[in-house]
Amino acid sequence: MDHQEIYFNQDLETMSQDEIISRQNEKLKEKVRYVVANNAYMRELYAKAGVDANDFRGIEDLDKLPILAKANFRETYPLGLCCVPKSEIREMHMSSGSTGTPVVMPYTVADLDQWAECMARCLRMSGAQPGDPMQIMPSFGLFNGGFGMYHGARKAGLFVIPTGSGNTERQIRLARDFNTRVFGAVISYTGRLIEVMEKMNVELPSLRIGIFGAESVTHAMMEKISARLGIEVYNIYGMTETGGVGTLGMDCQDHSGIHVWEDHYYLEVVDPVTKKLLPDGEVGELVVTSLTREALPVIRFKTGDLTRIVSREKCACGRTHVKIDHISGRTDDMLIIKGVNFFPAQVEQALLEIPGVHSEYQIIMEEKDGVNDIRVLVEAEEGVTGYTVEKRLKERLGFSPKGEVLPIGTLPRVDGKAVRVVRKKLD
Repeated sequence: MDHQEIYFNQDLETMSQDEIISRQNEKLKEKVRYVVANNAYMRELYAKAGVDANDFRGIEDLDKLPILAKANFRETYPLGLCCVPKSEIREMHMSSGSTGTPVVMPYTVADLDQWAECMARCLRMSGAQPGDPMQIMPSFGLFNGGFGMYHGARKAGLFVIPTGSGNTERQIRLARDFNTRVFGAVISYTGRLIEVMEKMNVELPSLRIGIFGAESVTHAMMEKISARLGIEVYNIYGMTETGGVGTLGMDCQDHSGIHVWEDHYYLEVVDPVTKKLLPDGEVGELVVTSLTREALPVIRFKTGDLTRIVSREKCACGRTHVKIDHISGRTDDMLIIKGVNFFPAQVEQALLEIPGVHSEYQIIMEEKDGVNDIRVLVEAEEGVTGYTVEKRLKERLGFSPKGEVLPIGTLPRVDGKAVRVVRKKLD
């Protein structure tokens, strides 16, 4: 390719930090007044907190605003946080609701364009070029993954192959028939893709770029997939509450952190318990404020995701937007066993360091008489033993969970997010 377009919107992606902060301040003031004027729930919430939207001064007053959580979405289900009439909504997506009432995100025409813009920036940042065939493997439906990639790929001028999830053999045939160069997927599904490729005894030589979201992505998993498929792997970030996949950002070709689109979102990293702002470099819970969304702009939404600010300096890729670290876990998925706190992502990282271990695993949490213990089931090639697994986990986690090695193909496969933690009560 003689000429590569490396930006989708160069002026905005390379603004100085002074320009970014000035824009954020103005947008913050506008958005606080906007939600108070257009949403009764937010108006009452701010009144109880003693917040006068007309006196709000922007970033310096941000910590005076109450923090929103999923509970606020569930309390106001389905559209109690919406700031526009239903007649202006053009699309909606929502979370799975697997832990309660689902979170609903409505979109106006402007919101859909904002989503497409953010996603298109991510695609261009990965090296995807106009006309490149992009295979979209997340499902199309209420889950936002498929549609988010679709909106962005069209805006970025890619050749869209909207396969959706499942039917892995057909996915592989289509990727070969249409010389797919870019694909988006849930990273756990890619393990299934590789298994079926090996069963079919085929390769996908045209693949160059893999974009993965919806699950925590460990460096070990990224390296394993990159090496096996011969592709560059990217970790895309976004959630239902911010408007969907790609709205927050992605890592660039420097792979030194996830760029977050600061002209659209303001970030805070806070102590998960006290909610006090942490200095750059310290790990805490990410709190996000939407600056440009219309239908439902979240203000100080606590994501539950643990990360840290990596850099605010200009990146080697030329972009100036803040970089955060890959999500290391969630405040609500931390496991505590025998006084040791750890996250499923730490288990995955440790397992994939063992030669012969494959990507499929499960953590079985067993409770008996109020005492928790865990077993780690993992698929691996012959020669890997339970002792090997237990030894590596002890080195990484500080205690010895039981390790059970299973033949390849034993654990259940799903088209969407993998189920990594299974909780059981024993008699």
